[in-house]
Amino acid sequence: MRNIRGFERCAAIRRSAGLIAALLLAGCAAQPSHEQRGSLRIEGAGQPNAQRQAALKAYQDVRGARFRGWLNESALVATRFGELTQLHRVARPLGMREQLTFGAQPASLAWPPPVADAQGFVFASDVGGSENYQLFWFDLASGAATLLTNGRSRYTGVRWSRSGALYAYSTTERNGRSWDIHVRAPGGAPRVALETDDVGWYVQDIAPGDERLLLSRYVSIGETYLYELSLTGGGLRALLDTHSKIGIGDARYARDGAAVYFSSDLGGEFRRVQRLDLATGRIEALTDAIPWDVEAFAVAPDGGTLALVVNERGLSRLALLTLPERRLLALPELPVGVISGLAFSSAGDRLGFTLSGPQTPSDAFSVDLSTRKLRRWTRSEMGGIEADSLVVPEPFEFDTFDLGRDGSVRRVPAFAYRAAGPGPHPVVINIHGGPESQHRPRFRHFTQYLVAELGITVIAPNVRGSFGYGKHYLGLDDGFAREDSVRDIGALLDWIAGQEDLDVQRVAVLGGSYGGYMSLASMVHYPDRLRAGVDLFGISNFVTFLEGTKAYRRDLRRREYGDERDPEMRSFQERIAPLNQVDRIAGPLLIYQGLNDPRVPAGESEQMVAALRARGIPVWYIVAADEGHGMRRRSTRDYVYSATAEFLARYLLDEPE
Repeated sequence: MRNIRGFERCAAIRRSAGLIAALLLAGCAAQPSHEQRGSLRIEGAGQPNAQRQAALKAYQDVRGARFRGWLNESALVATRFGELTQLHRVARPLGMREQLTFGAQPASLAWPPPVADAQGFVFASDVGGSENYQLFWFDLASGAATLLTNGRSRYTGVRWSRSGALYAYSTTERNGRSWDIHVRAPGGAPRVALETDDVGWYVQDIAPGDERLLLSRYVSIGETYLYELSLTGGGLRALLDTHSKIGIGDARYARDGAAVYFSSDLGGEFRRVQRLDLATGRIEALTDAIPWDVEAFAVAPDGGTLALVVNERGLSRLALLTLPERRLLALPELPVGVISGLAFSSAGDRLGFTLSGPQTPSDAFSVDLSTRKLRRWTRSEMGGIEADSLVVPEPFEFDTFDLGRDGSVRRVPAFAYRAAGPGPHPVVINIHGGPESQHRPRFRHFTQYLVAELGITVIAPNVRGSFGYGKHYLGLDDGFAREDSVRDIGALLDWIAGQEDLDVQRVAVLGGSYGGYMSLASMVHYPDRLRAGVDLFGISNFVTFLEGTKAYRRDLRRREYGDERDPEMRSFQERIAPLNQVDRIAGPLLIYQGLNDPRVPAGESEQMVAALRARGIPVWYIVAADEGHGMRRRSTRDYVYSATAEFLARYLLDEPE
């Protein structure tokens, strides 16, 4: 088979100019062997080992389910029984999953109306991972799904009114960049509620009476603005001081519409739930006693209960707070893990959510508010693996290179998934993306496989810039401090060298998206300390990334990474780019990329692969023609992680080809 894509890539490079183009052309001189496997193009990868693949398959067979809301008396969940995730209805706890959607593309986002007699629900789906989500109406009576949107633009963030008579959402329909707000009644035509010149506008809530929208404008994780829009007069007013930069998470109207609850780091390091009186402007903190981020909350339909999810060192804690008394209610013990997707039932008698833990795949749960009993709606299949055999990560901290605000050595939080036995064990450093994300102890099938089957200890650091440790820590990697987070990896390598059960001579690094950049940058800065690297759809040059990412998200990323149009910042970004420092990389890399990625464009991986090959560095390159930012098809995910297992076996474990 001819290397068509390689020829196209080289032709594009020949039309460019400069040093990087010269390096890339050198990489075109000798195209590696390749294989076409369905939509996957595989270049330079080794052949799978049957025994390893059989062991990995059990972990790949583990299934999960995510709670998407209450559909009358049933739970609406997203789960996968074949190649793609689809939406299912579960009529009772641990009942049968009834598949509702059967599209040729994944359907995992859904918004059922918060009423007791819903006739259907809105869901979203895109094509090939493009993230140009289209909205559909699913009719419960007929089982038919009807396209509601234009088939081209991006529509997301649906929010229903309490009456179920109206829903609102964000869209780029007008010009492909600006985030406008549309409102719509079920069965009716859309109406433009707000046109903007900005990005990052979201609908947070619809006021009782359906005449006002609560909106937020996200600039960065530490800068969000809250507004109220009149649907009758069209007036838009800021609800908080627009001169103060604060991070805001959820925001909801009180039951009477006279106040707004919002989670924010206003006045502190961590996000607290606060109450804003819309008439007086008075702000009152409701969760002062909680010294961690309230990462999500939901208000009961009667307004008398606030459900909170607290992020405590990466673990979720569920709490119920009575209003206005602010009394904490006792709750049943939950499995250790991460909670998301809070939603009260229309009657307010049940609180549903998703829970995922190291020994528990994502599943749908609820708490009965009258009995305070925990009910499990789905029990996902474990692929023959015993849950008790799965490793629970140990939280720890390590010293890094600089001092904290109190003058003591700064410490970086991390999780260690330790292999059994005395060791010394090889290590994979798994770096999260975001960058304002956080490694948390969810179920991770590949991590569990590496630990149990290959004897690898996996360490997941939450380097500076990670969410969950206060807004000061969150901002430590901004702008010209970008490479300080890479220096945290150097400090982690120092810590590994001091552990008797870890083999400092056998360490690899792995990450996706921004974590992919961190993997590449770590390979640049620590070539004599890292055996190999895995870069999943990562950034190789912030300049080309910002110029190539989709227009509707470009300004959001400039706030985090710096504006490449500023000469000083551009020079800095070019200087730190792994693409421009390929000559410092010594170890082999596995790189995966979805061709339809709207976030990190495919060119980021393409140019890195060519530059590495020009230097003679071994590269295993996997390209998916029908994926975007990630791996949503099971066949893609299974192959990429199978190849990664082979890559690590060869280059980290020193197993023969």
